[in-house]
Amino acid sequence: MATMGQLWANTGSTLATLMFTYTIFRRWFPHVGDHLEPFFQRLFSRFYPYIQIKFHEYSGEHFKRSESKATSGIQSYLSKDSSLRAKKLKANTTKGSKSLVLSMDDREEITDEFESVTVWWQSKKVRNTRQSFSFYPAADEKRYYTLKFHRRDREVIIERYLDYVMKEGKMIKMKNRERKLYSNTPGQNHRNQTKWSHVTFEHPASFDTLAMEEKKKEEIKNDLVKFSKSKDYYKKIGKAWKRGYLLFGPPGTGKSTMIAAMANFLEYDVYDLELTTVMDNTQLRSLLIETSNKSIIVIEDIDCSLNLTGQRKKKKEEEEDGDEKKMKCEGEKKESKVTLSGLLNFIDGLWSACGGERIIVFTTNFVDKLDPALIRKGRMDKHIEMSYCGFEAFKVLAKNYLDVEESELFDEVKRLLEVEGIKMTPADVGENLLPKSEGEEGETCLKRLVEALKEEKEEAKRRVEEEVKRKIRREGKYERAKEELFCFKGMGPEELKQKLEEETALNYISICSKNPLNGILRLHLPPNNTKMNVVLFPSSSSKGDDASTS
Repeated sequence: MATMGQLWANTGSTLATLMFTYTIFRRWFPHVGDHLEPFFQRLFSRFYPYIQIKFHEYSGEHFKRSESKATSGIQSYLSKDSSLRAKKLKANTTKGSKSLVLSMDDREEITDEFESVTVWWQSKKVRNTRQSFSFYPAADEKRYYTLKFHRRDREVIIERYLDYVMKEGKMIKMKNRERKLYSNTPGQNHRNQTKWSHVTFEHPASFDTLAMEEKKKEEIKNDLVKFSKSKDYYKKIGKAWKRGYLLFGPPGTGKSTMIAAMANFLEYDVYDLELTTVMDNTQLRSLLIETSNKSIIVIEDIDCSLNLTGQRKKKKEEEEDGDEKKMKCEGEKKESKVTLSGLLNFIDGLWSACGGERIIVFTTNFVDKLDPALIRKGRMDKHIEMSYCGFEAFKVLAKNYLDVEESELFDEVKRLLEVEGIKMTPADVGENLLPKSEGEEGETCLKRLVEALKEEKEEAKRRVEEEVKRKIRREGKYERAKEELFCFKGMGPEELKQKLEEETALNYISICSKNPLNGILRLHLPPNNTKMNVVLFPSSSSKGDDASTS
């Protein structure tokens, strides 16, 4: 009686003989072999317990032929294990990747484990030996990956493992990609549409080098991490996966640097949106749709963009100024028709849900000028004040610029910044700390900063004194102008305006409305833009006390 070992040996020998016969038969009788192949496959599967899935490198035919997304994800996923386990590797430079991509060489095999299940990945290629004449010649080689696993693990592999591979591969590909800085430029086609152009994003800023209090930096970093991991949470509460940040503060306080640090921390792309080049709300929506996930959309100096940020007037004021001319902001482009409503819809309207994991950042030097509807919670969720340099921020800058963490001059700097309350931006502090020659030492730079802070203190005093003097002069001129308005008779509006400016030395007197029927002229007078009604008398009139002001 044959033993079990002999039985398996005989079975293996028989299968090998059948496979050899099948290979020879198919080579000499290819068409007959196509009909017999299903039979041999069923016979072979009875004794072979493994299942194979094939992933081709390309999908489609002819001009529609493109790289398979599945293969691209698999290659990215296997790259982390290939460099550690595979003995034969190949290195490629992939478009959009910031480094070499290592992958298995042809006919190389590695193993992977998932939920205690072992699988085998193999890279293969097949040469195309068929000769044909066609306008669409076939590729010389066809590459593909095969995944092999035991048939008892079919459910685990099909339902969970393949999704895991695709997600991990996508994450690895995003992490290794070359990040980009986009800007919108006017198009050159007949529709004059705008489009995104890009360069490689290489800004070196990070939260470690950002001049800000450590507690505040940690708060911002925690907020960013929480957002990036909250896809399911945003879906649960029914909100688009996006978040708005408003950065406000004086020029030179690091608003642009903060944006770069946020992008590097999250490894996001940056879209720098220039509203003045956008024709209308439709193009604004088109630009939004073209942005990618994992990106930061930036509108810098929003208070200077297309005069969109002035607070909406109350109904009563609109009725009073209904007859006044609308003053256009200097530099506004006439062809741009982007409205405040269009910008609000861009931020949190229906179109804002196209895509996900986006951050929208506004920067401004004057937060009080912004319309409350533009910066309310839900649009600009987190407001971050970028203030003048404090002592903690100074220590970060001293470490960055001079590699100095302790010095006798630190106490003096702390006194000037905190006790004296001297206001100096991080940009100015950094400029004073920057060595101006090859051999300049850190102590010299710190002394220069101390002197600059003292000079800033004296300059601040002079500015305050000068402002008080100007205010007194303005108030005196304003009162004089009100008294002398009764003296100008028989003049037209423009002549009166010119005479007022000459006699009172008040600039920027503007005619905001006039009614020729009753001879009423309305003026705006500085310093507080007070409205004044003046009755214009005919030149023959001798009644000088009929002029009225309000």
